[in-house]
Amino acid sequence: MNPAEREELAGLLPSPGDPVLPSDRLNQLEAHIMREITAGAPVASARPAGEGRSPFRRFAAIAVPVGVAAAVGATLLTVGSGGTGGPSTDPEAVRLLNRIAKVAAAQDAPQVRDDQYVYTLVQGTEQITDKGQDTFRRSDWHAVDGKRDGLARITVLSGPSGKGTTDMKLNADPNATTYRELEALPTDTEALHDHVWSATEGQGPTHEEAALEMIGSMLESAALLPEVEAALYRAAARIPGVTVVDHAEDAAGRAGVGLAFGDGEERDVWVFGEKDLNYLGSEEVALLDVDVVDEAGQIPAG
Repeated sequence: MNPAEREELAGLLPSPGDPVLPSDRLNQLEAHIMREITAGAPVASARPAGEGRSPFRRFAAIAVPVGVAAAVGATLLTVGSGGTGGPSTDPEAVRLLNRIAKVAAAQDAPQVRDDQYVYTLVQGTEQITDKGQDTFRRSDWHAVDGKRDGLARITVLSGPSGKGTTDMKLNADPNATTYRELEALPTDTEALHDHVWSATEGQGPTHEEAALEMIGSMLESAALLPEVEAALYRAAARIPGVTVVDHAEDAAGRAGVGLAFGDGEERDVWVFGEKDLNYLGSEEVALLDVDVVDEAGQIPAG
């Protein structure tokens, strides 16, 4: 075809116009932009030792300023618009999640009163500027009904901050999910999956990762609610993107089998006992104990 013919043919074609992304993809890109902008901020799932926290996180959409989105939009469009496939379903991960759910459902549920506290003991690390990492253990007491102040007790085991223990009052937070709210979640797998999926719409680098992160944020106290815990694992089995990690370790160095999702710095790994499949926590935060006690500051017997 000679140049004249190509020019004539080009004139018959419509102009390409500006690329337009679907609204759900645009929301994902905007969330990604915000995560990049705030990359230096503390990550809630890593649980900094010196900060108060809610037992579970609410998920809310973050609006990105138009000017910021426009400044980096061209780069993200170039990188992100080429792929059309979503995360895949790993049959091995689905089978493992359903096995874990069966184990969880067989546990006994304690009787819990509104005047009691949910106690959790975790271990993790916290970066102290450029001096290195503290290794800490943290005990939290949260009111079952969420209407009373709680307590956090942080013990630095090693690191640049030096060993020591600090207590902090945790003010009652109306935006935190209470034990009673967790207890009220549907235990039907489809209903719980739909609840989590709806609550995380527009979140995360992907919707799948946001939904799995929300489930992960509820696993600690869900250990006290076997039917809810089992339903959470079964709901996770319906979300693509989870893979099995044969040799995983939690933040306390305990070996187990892992379930991973996300990529790079956004990768999360839940860790479970190799033999009993009990939830041990994650690679970032190890769950050492969870129980119900009568008073803030009380340590469970045994």
